[in-house]
Order: sequence, then C-alpha cells, then structure tokens
Amino acid sequence: MSIRPDLVALASQLGAPPITRYAPSPTGYLHLGHVVNAIYVWGIARALKGRVLLRIEDHDRIRSRPAFEAALLDDLDWLGFEADAGRTPVVRQSDRHGLYEAALQQLRQAHQVYACACSRKDIGGERYPNTCRDAGLEERRERGLRVAIGEGGEAFVDGLLGAQHQSPAGDAGDLLLRDRDGHWTYQCAVTVDDARDAITLVIRGADLLSSTGRQLRLARMLGRTRPPLFLHHPLILKPSGEKLSKASGDTGVRELRAAGAAPADVIGRAAAAVGLLPAPRPIAADAVQELF
Repeated sequence: MSIRPDLVALASQLGAPPITRYAPSPTGYLHLGHVVNAIYVWGIARALKGRVLLRIEDHDRIRSRPAFEAALLDDLDWLGFEADAGRTPVVRQSDRHGLYEAALQQLRQAHQVYACACSRKDIGGERYPNTCRDAGLEERRERGLRVAIGEGGEAFVDGLLGAQHQSPAGDAGDLLLRDRDGHWTYQCAVTVDDARDAITLVIRGADLLSSTGRQLRLARMLGRTRPPLFLHHPLILKPSGEKLSKASGDTGVRELRAAGAAPADVIGRAAAAVGLLPAPRPIAADAVQELF
C-alpha cells in the first residue's frame, strides 16, 4: 500500500484548497503517533494550499484533563506545528454543548431518537442490536440517547485507501449520540464539529476508518449535502501489532524532549516510522509538505 496520497486526484475531488483540522484529545500526552498525524495534516494541507484548524476533542469529560491539554499545546508549539486560525480562543468540544443540543433537536424532528438503557457490557460487541429502539423507554439522566440510523450503505473514496463501502446499520447499529453519563459521543460531536467548522478534508489514522460510514450518514441526516472527504493514514505499530497508546506513555514527545531530541529529529523519526522517509533524518514542521 502506498503511504503517499495522489494529491492531484485529491485536489480534483476537493475542487478547492482544503480546510482540515488537527484534533487531539487531552486524555494523555502526545506521542509519535500524534506527530505522524500532524505530518499528514499539515503536509497535505500545505501541499494543497489549504488551511489547518486546531480543535481540542475533550468530549470524554471523565478522562480529559487540563494538564494534558496544556502539555499537548506546548508540545505542538515546540514541534512547530501552527494552526492557521491560531488558538485564541482555543476551540474545545466542552464549550459546544449548545451546538450538539441543537443537532439533537434537529434529529428529533425528522428521525427516531430514543432512550437507551444498555451498557457496553449489555451490548457485548461492536454492533448495537437496536435493543431499545421500540422499547418506549422514558428519557432519563442515566440513559443514553440514540438515533435510528437507517438501512443502506455508504460509499466513499478514501484519499489514500481508495474506494470504500460501509453499512452503518449493519456494522454498528443505531448511533449513540449521548452516553449514560450525559456526555456527547465522539461520533456525534465530531460530525457536528466538522460541519460547524466547514471542514472539507478529514485526515486521521487508519484505526478510525470504520467510523467514516456512520459519520457520513449522520452528516447527511443533519442536512450536510456535501460531507467532507476522508483520508486515513498508516499508524505506528508496536512489535506486537498494537498501535501506540497515550495511556501507556508510548514514545512520548515529552520524554523525547527531556532526552535532548530536537523538534526536527522527532518529526523525522515519526515520518520514517510510517515510511514517509527511508530512514530518520531531521525535517522541520514548516517543511513537511516536501514529503508529499
């Protein structure tokens, strides 16, 4: 598999310079995997003369921490990755409750939104079997909210992986919008955010490919006639085949900084780890477009 997208084809699909985003979650410290994502986001955006927005995806209010947010912003500054719109103020999902509530009310008008009492243990797998869809449960604080996602497939062309086809209903079942703790879910928040921010190109890791069909479906249900294009890039994997983890502090940027690494060295190491370079060599943040 090629790890460099066909930028001519991507530009043709977009029809205009892209608006994309770098959207870390403040649930841990940045590691080399996040640097890979930054390389792809800024590199492709700059190569196509597009713009990069910064968004803090802190929808997970249980695991998100102000200290992690401060650290990741500091690491981005140190690496040299600067968002075009700056960060005054910082755009956070935790400040967008009104946007998500408005989207929920919009969905209520045209689609079936219902209370769900199922826990992850009750579901026991990736796909929710729509257990509560017709149960008529009262909406309560301790119950989640789902929307009936509808049948049929979603076909799209990934900017790196090519033609894709997913079945949101068959793959995942009805979509959880708000969980039993009252938190907006990733699938809901990111779809509303990308519409609000006029994002035209989503660049993210291949581990999120399976979310794309349901996000395209939800975007259309919310009235977005032209959802963004998607590009899913390779991940840095451990020898075991697992992806790097914030929770376990894998290859942390702050540890590399403390050991005396320079920003260009860290970027070069990340680029080499996914095959964008044949071997590590220093490369500055303002030069990553040369990799594409």
